[in-house]
Amino acid sequence: MKLIEGVFNNAQKKKMVTERTDAMVAIEGEPMRSVTWVVIEEVKSGNGAIGGKPLATADVRAMQAARAAA
Repeated sequence: MKLIEGVFNNAQKKKMVTERTDAMVAIEGEPMRSVTWVVIEEVKSGNGAIGGKPLATADVRAMQAARAAA
């Protein structure tokens, strides 16, 4: 998984790892749990883009704030 650096805290990243592992187990069965890797790679703010638009930490924080306000 690639995430923008500084957006998610350790608890959120742990939840991401757990939920992705659980998703693999739901698809392939419990034996997959011990061999499922989830790698989090943090990308510097502005060094990634979606739809050709660079994405920075501030952009993701604005999305989070909008979701929290809804």
